[in-house]
Amino acid sequence: MNIQSRRTLLASAALAVAASALPGAALAQAKLKVAAIYTVPVEQQWVSRIHKALNAAVARGEIEYKFSEKVANADYERVMREYAEQGNTLIVGESFAVEAAARKVAKAYPKVSFLMGSSGKPVAPNFSVFDNFIQEPAYLTGMIAGAMSKSGKIGMVGGYPIPEVNRLMNAFMAGAKETNPKVTFMVTFINSWFDPPKAKEAAFAMIDKGADVMYAERFGVSDAAKEKGKLAIGNVINTQDKYPETVVASALWNMEPTIDRALKLVKEGKFKAEDYGQYSMMKYKGSELAPLGTFESKVPAEVVKKVQEKQAAILAAKFTVKIDDNQPKATAK
Repeated sequence: MNIQSRRTLLASAALAVAASALPGAALAQAKLKVAAIYTVPVEQQWVSRIHKALNAAVARGEIEYKFSEKVANADYERVMREYAEQGNTLIVGESFAVEAAARKVAKAYPKVSFLMGSSGKPVAPNFSVFDNFIQEPAYLTGMIAGAMSKSGKIGMVGGYPIPEVNRLMNAFMAGAKETNPKVTFMVTFINSWFDPPKAKEAAFAMIDKGADVMYAERFGVSDAAKEKGKLAIGNVINTQDKYPETVVASALWNMEPTIDRALKLVKEGKFKAEDYGQYSMMKYKGSELAPLGTFESKVPAEVVKKVQEKQAAILAAKFTVKIDDNQPKATAK
């Protein structure tokens, strides 16, 4: 090796050492340690979308990812603290039933970034919130449901009557009324986030009363619709591959825009308390109407056209789907 080459090599090594000592360089080079805490199984609709987005970051080589599922509310604070103590840079979860405990933990670990599903507000410096603001595609699926119902009765089975459920149901109902002003609704909440048998029984009861389209906010509803030869509308995920003759359309939630933004800010040392809700909306690709797939030729062309026009209006900010967090009321007898 000649003198010039040796000097170049030494200079490059010196620059690398200097760069590694710069603030934030270690974060930029190393994988972020991310942990998630879920109160339900990861296959549950809502949580599965967070899990999917985090696994995508794993596949890109950006993060190390650990998670705990089916964590009881009473254990949530303990698990949060354990993950914080283990050096995780970002902790993700859903704090709807454990708001006070989650916020207490975040306050105790100001150097850890927290991104939590919540109906509440962010808290400085490190507690950010998100929610599934997918009322826009929910409205579009409602338009399809209203047009596809022959009896004019739609059944709706939800988990709990909380804002993140109510706003989707209300948007769906408004969309259905646009294409079928006389449509009526049956509404039931099973008071569980994951109880497919209970949701199925609630759906059977509505079908027995004349509902021919079911809004499947919970797992179990589409099973009932399939067994009775009725139609279903999906929520958060697309299950048409499992119910090709039952699930007409679905409002999809894409968590990637939310998760990717949080990871970027943590890497840059710029993460702060903010509301990530808007990143679940269609203009950020945080939600979308799933392809009609097996129902592409079964939904009337004029209905498809109306839905496409409404979607274009939403994306162009010419139509705004109202956010209504109030508990939806049944209108069918």
